[in-house]
Amino acid sequence: MHNYFDTYVVVVVLLVVGAGIVVGGLAANRMLRPHRPTAEKLTTYECGVDPVGEGWAHSYVRYYVFAYLYVVFAVDAVFLFPWATVFSAPGYGATTLGEMFVFLGFLAAGLAYAGKKGVLSWV
Repeated sequence: MHNYFDTYVVVVVLLVVGAGIVVGGLAANRMLRPHRPTAEKLTTYECGVDPVGEGWAHSYVRYYVFAYLYVVFAVDAVFLFPWATVFSAPGYGATTLGEMFVFLGFLAAGLAYAGKKGVLSWV
């Protein structure tokens, strides 16, 4: 008769072995790599162009909001595909249609809110 926690021994052993491989690889890399830092190697790399000015650049929060809205709507669009497969199943049509309208209502409310706040204006 086996103990319940005996089944997790394999998982723990695999985690330890995996962590050992990662740590061993990183340690071997650190021991075998050459370490000759120079001023050129320590500068910031900007696509082959020498960096000009300070390291701090002003970026507008608006661009992050655009990216966030894109991710939200892209992820929400992913939910449409499973819905389409369930919608075609017999007996689920009206229920899934109602759920999708509620889901799209939340999306429309979020988009209306972002538009009202002026987030969607580019300039």
